[in-house]
Amino acid sequence: MSRPLISLACAAVAACALLTTPDARAQSGKAKRIDLNTPEGATLAGRRIQCGSIDNTPTIYYFHGEGFARVPGERDRKLFDVEGYNVRQCVTVTDPVRGTGWRLVSRELLLYVDPTTGELLKEWKNPWTGQTVKVLQTANDPVNQRPVFPIGADGKPATWPGTTNGNVWWNTITVPLFYVNPLAGEFQKNVGGYYHATEMFNFFGDINVLTDPKIPNPAVEVGWVRMADWLPWMEMSGRAGLIYIHAAGRKLDGADQLSPVLKKALETDYPEYRSPPAGDDSRENETSWTYFKKKIAPTTPLKK
Repeated sequence: MSRPLISLACAAVAACALLTTPDARAQSGKAKRIDLNTPEGATLAGRRIQCGSIDNTPTIYYFHGEGFARVPGERDRKLFDVEGYNVRQCVTVTDPVRGTGWRLVSRELLLYVDPTTGELLKEWKNPWTGQTVKVLQTANDPVNQRPVFPIGADGKPATWPGTTNGNVWWNTITVPLFYVNPLAGEFQKNVGGYYHATEMFNFFGDINVLTDPKIPNPAVEVGWVRMADWLPWMEMSGRAGLIYIHAAGRKLDGADQLSPVLKKALETDYPEYRSPPAGDDSRENETSWTYFKKKIAPTTPLKK
């Protein structure tokens, strides 16, 4: 998970009031339903899907699934199970032109798990090279989003991107990624070396819950698919092929609902990931590739 969940990306009529004083409106019992047909309502709905209406309130997304390899001319091969975790929070931001919106800050883990034992993979035998390599779990900190406003950067009003059918709503978000690989050299336009991936998200929930301002952090389910280049710790040396991950999960009520393997990882290896970054976090985002570069020294160059 390099972006976020996945990566992973808004308030009602009278958006300022809903974004800044949701508790007071909920207590009054007179709050109007969020109108998804307004730019403010669409903006607030997106925030509520991601992290709820109340500033500086931690929210956890959890998912699990499987990772596979695809190599031309071969059957797809299962590589490992995955356990995913993202802890985030939102803060209200304002712009004199674009209105009252929000910004998300988060940290995320993607753990590679032995399908047989259910334990974290420490080493992995590469079936194509025969070499046993050390596994580097993905631990990205931070994974933050740009602010979202009722008026877009292009000057157009925000619209609700979801579908509603009966009481159910869902959003489909596809994120193609193609950018300079931080592990490659200066001549990427000449010889290649770009990072190429696609992340595909589906969010689901109850439309009556999503549009009820008396419920500050509505329940949401999520599906996540990622197609990407080989992970750098696999040491595939540019071989043809890719990996894909298929997973699903939901927004949790609390960390006690996490899987045992994630609970253990948070307790022993990643204690700082129990809480999200500060709302004003201004650091550059981390990816699985920049994290690898920080953690792993370059391998010995191949002999001529």
